[in-house]
Parts: sequence; C-alpha cells; structure tokens
Amino acid sequence: MTNLDEMEYNGLLDFEGAELCGDFEERNPPISLPNQSSDGALLAVDIGGTLIKLVYFEGNEEVKSHGRATGGQLRFVKFQTSRLDECLEFIRSKRLLYGRGLDTGSTSMNVKIKATGGGAFKFADVFKEKFGVSLDKLDEMDTVVTGANFLLKKIPNESFTCMHGKRTPVVVNQQNLFPYLLVNIGSGVSMIKVMGNRKFERVTGTHIGGGTMFGLAKLLTGCTRYDDFLKLSQQGDNLVLDLIVKDICGELVCQKQGLSASTLASSFGKVLSSRRKLSDYKAEDLATTLLSAFTYNIAQVSFLVASLLRLKRVYFGGSYIRGHASTMDNISYAIDFWSKGQMHAIFLRHEGFLGALGALLSNLNLKNDDMIFEDSKESEFNNDSSYADDDKLTTELSEDSVFPYLLVNIGSGVSMIEVIGKGKFERIIGTHLGGGTILGLARLLTGCTSYDDFLELSQRGDNLTVDLTVGDIYGEHGYPKIGLPATTTASSFGKVTSNKLSDYRAEDFAAALLNAFTYNIGQISYFVAKLSGLKRIFFRGAYICGHAKTMDKISRALKYWSKGEVQTTFLCHEGFMGTLGAFWSYENMGIHDLAANDFIKEVLLSAPYMIGKAQVSPSMNLNMKNESSLEEEVKRLKHNNAELRAELERLKQENIELKSALSKLQINNKSL
Repeated sequence: MTNLDEMEYNGLLDFEGAELCGDFEERNPPISLPNQSSDGALLAVDIGGTLIKLVYFEGNEEVKSHGRATGGQLRFVKFQTSRLDECLEFIRSKRLLYGRGLDTGSTSMNVKIKATGGGAFKFADVFKEKFGVSLDKLDEMDTVVTGANFLLKKIPNESFTCMHGKRTPVVVNQQNLFPYLLVNIGSGVSMIKVMGNRKFERVTGTHIGGGTMFGLAKLLTGCTRYDDFLKLSQQGDNLVLDLIVKDICGELVCQKQGLSASTLASSFGKVLSSRRKLSDYKAEDLATTLLSAFTYNIAQVSFLVASLLRLKRVYFGGSYIRGHASTMDNISYAIDFWSKGQMHAIFLRHEGFLGALGALLSNLNLKNDDMIFEDSKESEFNNDSSYADDDKLTTELSEDSVFPYLLVNIGSGVSMIEVIGKGKFERIIGTHLGGGTILGLARLLTGCTSYDDFLELSQRGDNLTVDLTVGDIYGEHGYPKIGLPATTTASSFGKVTSNKLSDYRAEDFAAALLNAFTYNIGQISYFVAKLSGLKRIFFRGAYICGHAKTMDKISRALKYWSKGEVQTTFLCHEGFMGTLGAFWSYENMGIHDLAANDFIKEVLLSAPYMIGKAQVSPSMNLNMKNESSLEEEVKRLKHNNAELRAELERLKQENIELKSALSKLQINNKSL
C-alpha cells in the first residue's frame, strides 16, 4: 500500500485535447483532460466569505496507457461557507486527498492543499483537525488571473458574449489576447489589467458589488440565498420603484432634447414621492430594482476604467454572476451603450472558479511555464496612499482660470457636465445612484422621510456593523500586496447575515448608505474628470448643499482616488461652502444661463436600459397625444420656467449681497 508521503503530489498537467464536456450551456461544465494521468490527487479550494469553490480532477477508471490510468475530467463544485462541514464531507466521501490505491487512513504533516481566498486563513485549523493536512495559502489576485488566462488560452468555447439572453461563443485570438481588463465580481469588485502571461496589476475596485446586492436583498426581500434573489429578480418590475426620465421631464421635453423617455434616472427614486412602506412593495419588484441598480453601476465603472486604460476587451468573472441571464444582459447592454459599440463585455463559463482553478494550476509542474505568474504590481489607479494636504485643494480661483471644469449635479440621480467656457457646456455622463437612491433606500430601511433626518441618523451610526472590510477577510494586516489596509471597505452591506431589519440599528444603515453612495459618486466623478483631462470638479445639487458630512465624504473620496490632483469645490445656493474650496458665483462659473433653463433638470440621466415590464420606446410619436394632454404639458413647462426664472433672480440678488459682504471683509482685512 502506498503511503501519502510517497505520493508525487506535484504532477504534470497535460492540456493536450482539453475541451468542455457535455452541454456548453450548463453552468460550470466539466473540462475533459483525455491525456491526464489519473494516479495523482488533484484538488484546490477557494474559500470566500460566502462560497467555497472546489476544483478537482476525477479520473476515468477504464482507460489505461502503459499500465497507468489516464484521462478524466476537471470538475467544479461549490458550497456555502456557512456550511463548511458539507464541503469537508464531500472531500472525504470522494477521497479527493488520495490518489489511486492510496490508504485513506494515511496522513502526513507534509501534505498541503492549495488554497486561496480569505477563508484559507480563517479555516486552516479546521482542515488540519479534520484531515491532518495544511492549506498552502496562495495570493487571491494571482490565482484569479492565472485561472482566467488558463481558460482563455487552453479551453475552446470558454468565453462568450450575452445580449438579450443569447450567448455567442468568442474565438480568442491567442496573438491578440493581451491586454484586457478582468472584472472580478465577488462581495466587492476588483478590476485587473492583464498585460501578459507574467504581468498584471489591480488597477482599482469598487465596494459596491455582489455582497452589496445580496446584503440589501436579504433586508428588503427576505431572501437567504443569492440564487433565490436572482429568481425573484426575473419576476419583478423595476419601474415600480425606479424614476425614469419621463417621470422628471415629461414626454414632450424628452422628444425635444432627443432623450429616451425610458432612461433610468434614479434607482429607487420613486420611493421618495410614495407613502408606501417596505411591506407595501413586492419582493420581486425590489429584487429587480436592486439587480438593475448595481449591475449597471458595475458596468459603468468598468467602462470608465477600460476607457482610461484604452482597453476594448472586458472579461467578467466572479461568483456573483452565476450565469444569470439578466445580470449578463444588463452588463452587456450598458457597456455597449456607453462605448457606442466599441467595447464588449465577455463572460466565462467558469466565472466563479477562477481562483480555485488558478490555485490548482499553481500546484502543478506545468508543461507550459508561460502560464505561471511571477508577481503583480500596484497601478496608478490603486490610490491607497495617505490623503493629500488640504492646501493643495484650496487654490484661489479666478474667472480666467476656472475653465474647463466638471460640474457634478447631485439630484435624484447624478449628471456630469463639462463646462469649457461661459455658456459652453455639454453633458458627459451620469449615474442613476444619486440622492434619490440614498434617500429611497433609507426610507425603506430606516423609515426616514427627509434627507435631514437621514443625515442626522447617519451621524450616530457605525457602518462597520454592516459593511465588510478588508480586515474582515484577510485579517488585521489587510491585503498589503496591493496596498489595501484592513480598514478599507471591501463590500458595502457585505457583512449582513440576517434578513430581519430588527437585528440592526437604523443609525448603522444610514451610515452605511451615506458611505457607500457618496464614495461611489466621488469615484465615478474622478474617473470622468480624468478621462476628460479635467483638474477641477464643482459639486452642486439638493442632496449636497449645506450638508457638511455629505461634502466631507465626497471630498475624502476625491482625495483618495486622485491623490490630491483634482480640486474639489461645492456650489450651494445659500452661499455655504463646505470643508474644501471656495464659493464661486454662477455668473463667473459660466453657467448662469444653464441655471435658468431646464437643462439641469433634463439631464438627470444615467443607465441606458430598462429591464422592467413597462418598457417605453426611446422615440415618441407625438401625433398620438390628444390636444388636452398637449395643453397640460405646455402649462407645466410654463410653470416650471416661471419658477426657474424666479430662482435665477433670487440667485442674482444673493450674488450681489455676497459680493457686497466680500468687499466689506476685504476692506476690514486691509484696515487690520
């Protein structure tokens, strides 16, 4: 009987003839390795905060070559991390730690299982106790990239595009594979630029990921399994809760501006004008709204990062995709929309097993050593250095130096406008995760009915009771290889385990919501400014003016992402200037005309696609309107115009008063 000590664990993986088995549309189909020796035990695990992913080789009994068993399949299986015992029993029952003919009772202190993920540290003692084996802990980023490159280089039909539910295989050009952006959607989201077989870097990430969707889904819908949440999302209508452009502007204005009336303006934005409580909404509608809100956001950030890096190919992986049609459709449509068809979202059939597969490959003496990665490095976008000094951000402005700049208007949604001179501006992009999203979710989770009440609640809350940090995953030292300290938020609402609102404090929900969405707005604003070559960003809008904590959060986000390279200023009607920058009049900003017309109101746009049942055509046939509805629309527009003119007069008068006060201060300063 062979002892485990004598086992040649570091075998040779033979890729020749490797291909997918069975139905390609099946999730995580086995991979046939017809020439692989079946004598060795091949197993690797990726232990995440939610799921444990196993990749193992199962040999064919009947095939023999030169007296040795050959051929078999790589198989993929997952378990809930909370049910670790089921995973351990599977390993034992399948005898995955032992090669053919080995004594299952033999153990060795020298035997190691290749493992990755934060749980490789957390549960190492459990594997030692149960099996007498050690976990050889591998860097998570290294294994994810190794697994992705293996699949793209060695497995035909592994990658595909998905539009309108239709999957189309992608033929990978081996001579033109690199560089590409790999977006790994776990509890949070990591974005990795892969430049070659031995070269990659984590360029950035976002804490609004799968853990955010699932955490909020538990609280809002009562789901306890992510797959149940995805099923619910297939049955709902997001237009019950989402605010679309038509709701803000009306159909005539949409036609006039050439806007799609069905464009998503603010996720959860309709909650603000409704008296309905959480219990009044269908779980299906809540699930659909959550899915569209966060998949669009992930797609938007991915598009911006890929554009900054000038990459055309974006591959999406991670265990939160789950081969789910709507998830992939949302991401694909959004990438195609924002890139005007120049960029494509590509998915992998084994998207959730990249880390486990990479760990398995590291366990082997590969024939093709170009699949082995040496190291990774930190990118310029991974801005985890200390914040810049405030005085770098408070440069005095003049009328000559103010242009060009990015104007970010935070209303129910968020619009971003490049202003290049007086009266010269154009909308660049927007995001549907704005003030309406924050307050809409706050109303559902906490019962708040006003933004001031929500902010007051957030002052007393602790977001760390529901937010997952890097330290929660990797321990007190964080993830030093890529410069992420333990205190960094890895996943907003990623620590939520209960589906009962009563198990948490309303104050903590408020703090987590403010943290999540203000940092997201700051991140997207920075990427847009960088993409447009702008060094100044001005913020305005009802959800920011006068609120010191909101401005402080956005300021910190901008300092974090830009390393102090971007100047941040807040514009508020009442002349209140926040923690950074200085007040500057609308007239000198070159946007007094913009403030006087419907432009700001009309451009609260963002996501390009609606998945709700009540689809609205992008183009309207005005002849279908009757005379009475046209008259009502005209009256509404005249009324809005009158209100805006009155607001303009108020602002002009306020500006005169501020200039007078400023002159008096200057005179007093000179006299002193």
